[in-house]
Amino acid sequence: MEWTKELQLEMYLQMLRSRRLDERSWVLHRQGKIAFHISAIGHEATQVGAAYGLRRGHDWVAPYYRDLALMLCLGLTPREFALGLFGKSGEPSSLARQMPSHWGLKRANVISTSSPVATQVSHAAGLALAIKLRGDDRVALTTIGEGSTSQGEWYEGLNWAAVHRLPFICVVQNNTYAISVPQKLQMAVPNVADRAAAFGMTGVVVDGNDVLAVHRAVKEAADRARRGDGPTLVEAKTYRPVPHSSDDDDRSYRTREEVEEWKKRDPISLFKSYLEMQGILTNTISEEMESHAMAEADDAVKFAEEAPYPDVEVAKGPVYA
Repeated sequence: MEWTKELQLEMYLQMLRSRRLDERSWVLHRQGKIAFHISAIGHEATQVGAAYGLRRGHDWVAPYYRDLALMLCLGLTPREFALGLFGKSGEPSSLARQMPSHWGLKRANVISTSSPVATQVSHAAGLALAIKLRGDDRVALTTIGEGSTSQGEWYEGLNWAAVHRLPFICVVQNNTYAISVPQKLQMAVPNVADRAAAFGMTGVVVDGNDVLAVHRAVKEAADRARRGDGPTLVEAKTYRPVPHSSDDDDRSYRTREEVEEWKKRDPISLFKSYLEMQGILTNTISEEMESHAMAEADDAVKFAEEAPYPDVEVAKGPVYA
């Protein structure tokens, strides 16, 4: 895919939309208006790059809880996201019965997310098998944090995908901490992608703060899968400068100096600087995009605050059908 001026600006706007909604969510939590938030801040380049490497609405996606930017790219609206934050009627993932950011979006081929980590990897492998049996040209992509690669489902899902050469992509968003546990206490290898060789699949390490690099890696993985050349493990190295979730105090396990150093590699700032250097992003366009992202966040919160709560009967179902 050619990185046209229009495409790069669109990707930048998607990153900005996610960031402004995310920041507003933290404010809402601190104001006591919502009970929980889990953030995508710092992960925007990885998620937007991955989304644009797919045929959105055609391929299948099994996301994880930190995938706000990915979900926005796949068609989740800011209003729908805000409905989930407030647990209001009309929330598409679970009819407001599940925690926020436990995604599902039927119209976009996004399957429902379970709370136990890594279960989505098995689901994606199953999707990929169905795709192969049907002879479709689709792929199944799943995302996961590096800490969740310690779970058995991850090994089982990747092994299954490799043995059957399935059209499967696993994007590991490695932000160096499994909640409070650093990578060095999670694995004895320097890269998650080093494990790909043990499964017999392609493994790729990419800068997760470079949206174009992630886009290239996922697009190549998708092309490989559509050719029948099997699955790919993509490790995108990034960082979350915020706590794991609104229930976490990250000061207990990492220094402020470390966080501030990583903030110098903020993916939105990096991409903005690149676009400005290329003469693609002007001050006028930048201001227009900023206004658009802020207005979307304002509208989404107002809409959700005014929306009704679901009737009690909704809690009974449907669950499976």
